Amino acid sequence: MARFLALWLFLSLAWARTEVAQEAVAAWLEGKLSPRLEEVLRAPPEEAPKLLERYALFPPPPKGLSVNRESPKVEGNRVLFPAALGEEVGEVVVVLEGEEVRRIYFRPEGLALPAYLLTPVAGWGFLLLSLFWGFLLRQPSPFRAWFLEALALLREHRGLYLFTNLFLYGLFALGSLLAYGMPELARAVQVLFGGALEAIGLEGAMGKGVLVLAGVIFHWNFSQGLFLTGFIPALFLGLPVLLLNALRYFAFGFALSPAVLGPTFLPHLPTLLLELQAYILVTFGGLYLLAKTARGEGYRRGLRGLLLSFYLGAFFLLLAAWYEAWEVSVLL
Repeated sequence: MARFLALWLFLSLAWARTEVAQEAVAAWLEGKLSPRLEEVLRAPPEEAPKLLERYALFPPPPKGLSVNRESPKVEGNRVLFPAALGEEVGEVVVVLEGEEVRRIYFRPEGLALPAYLLTPVAGWGFLLLSLFWGFLLRQPSPFRAWFLEALALLREHRGLYLFTNLFLYGLFALGSLLAYGMPELARAVQVLFGGALEAIGLEGAMGKGVLVLAGVIFHWNFSQGLFLTGFIPALFLGLPVLLLNALRYFAFGFALSPAVLGPTFLPHLPTLLLELQAYILVTFGGLYLLAKTARGEGYRRGLRGLLLSFYLGAFFLLLAAWYEAWEVSVLL
């Protein structure tokens, strides 16, 4: 009898959540929940933070989005509805806090994290990869030789390396200081960043242990941060990656300022220093490529310096992933 009552209660709660989510999706599709971007940009300073936060929590649905509201799937505090945008399939995710709708967004299938990354096998695989990489760095191997060559490159061009650090860390510090004067806007920007991470399914790695979480963090930072928005623009003679990271570091500083994070800033500081250093390294590599090409020493020679910096940056991201996973799972 007790099991029957528990099952009945569970189904009743799931049905209630589904009904709330269905009504919210209908209102979202009609544009009743999302402010337009023009409203956010034209809002007076005292209203802009709240509008920006609501825009982050309820981003306007893409034009042409079709949602099947008759086939919901309940996963904890989330209700998922099959959706499609033209030929691109995905799902509309409704995040609930009790009976209150906290967030709605469309997640295309291609944007979500690969399912295999959320398995224990992937977590143990990342641990073995990390240990093997550490082992190779302690033995005579190409991995050790590249590591030492990358460090020698930084020493040889310490002026350029120092400039890159001061410029980008300086922009991060500037953003952090400005957040003290606009804490509400900084929190809204933080919600905007958090929404982007949630949209890829990063929340699925929470609660799966340090190994899985570390692997997911490394995958995201390496593929999206270091490679796609670091190494690729650095190939175009360095300046694109410098400008891109200048904007990124200022925005990161604004959203991750002690004014917003409060007491959690100090335990999160090692993560910031390690991850930001990785992107600084690939930026340095891009500027090294620019310098070698401009001096007539050849694009190919500069490219080797960029590849070495990229390799060293990947190692920093490895360290950052392990610390951040431990930080999230144990400290916070």
